[in-house]
Amino acid sequence: MTAGGDWLSRPAMHVLTLVGPEAETLAAALSLGQIVPLGPNAVDVTFEGEAAPVREQVITAIGDKPVDFAIQPVENRRKRLLIADMDSTIINVECLDELADFAGVKDEVSEITERAMRGELAFEGALRERVGMLKGLSTSALQTCFDERVRLNPGAETLVRTMAAHGARCALVSGGFTFFTSRVAQAAGFHLNRANTLIELDAALTGEVGDPILGKEAKLAALQEETAALGLTPADALAVGDGANDLAMIEAAGLGVAYRAKPIVAARAHAKVDHADLTALLYFQGYRAEEFVQ
Repeated sequence: MTAGGDWLSRPAMHVLTLVGPEAETLAAALSLGQIVPLGPNAVDVTFEGEAAPVREQVITAIGDKPVDFAIQPVENRRKRLLIADMDSTIINVECLDELADFAGVKDEVSEITERAMRGELAFEGALRERVGMLKGLSTSALQTCFDERVRLNPGAETLVRTMAAHGARCALVSGGFTFFTSRVAQAAGFHLNRANTLIELDAALTGEVGDPILGKEAKLAALQEETAALGLTPADALAVGDGANDLAMIEAAGLGVAYRAKPIVAARAHAKVDHADLTALLYFQGYRAEEFVQ
């Protein structure tokens, strides 16, 4: 794990958060310090010293158990900016793949999407190629796709509305499209959204996407711009995503989380969530279940 590696070996007060059905039992077995329950199946353990050896100890103890964890400094744990990817992170689908289904080219588009998310293809070129395959699709398909297929992932709305209620700025930043981000942002409670724009003509998609393309570097820029506007630094931000184009913002954030992520992202994030829902990100920040906004 490279992200956050500068503090892994620095002696300091750290907190281990475990989220999962065996969280408390695991915490007791690790014998690191006092166990503080945060909610159902979520506990904190604060300890002093280097985090790196504890992290290896935790990984060994968890094994194949369905438990997610984060280790981070106690200081500045509760973040003041949330910056989140949309597709397969805040929502359940890849919107472009679903649009491709309406156009009859889902298999071809999904294959390109998978390779791009794994970091095997440059994002901009892959996006233009996939959008080009949607040429001629009726714009009515966008609303149908949203209504029939797009759902918030479990815990997404609670994550966003809880952080917002406690004073955090919440930004949805996607390599997808503004048609979807504007609607998802409203449904989940984000303050703002940024994404790409599909070009339309005569009630059909032209197969083109507006410039400039919002990809990996634009997501990082969004984090930097939002923190600067708030008088904060990237250390005050929590970033979450699942694909290669999320990696720069995940590595730059004070807490970068890989959610059901591709291997390249999971390997380099501060923490990953493979089992729990998105409320795990609240527990990682020390929120108790009674503080959640449903």
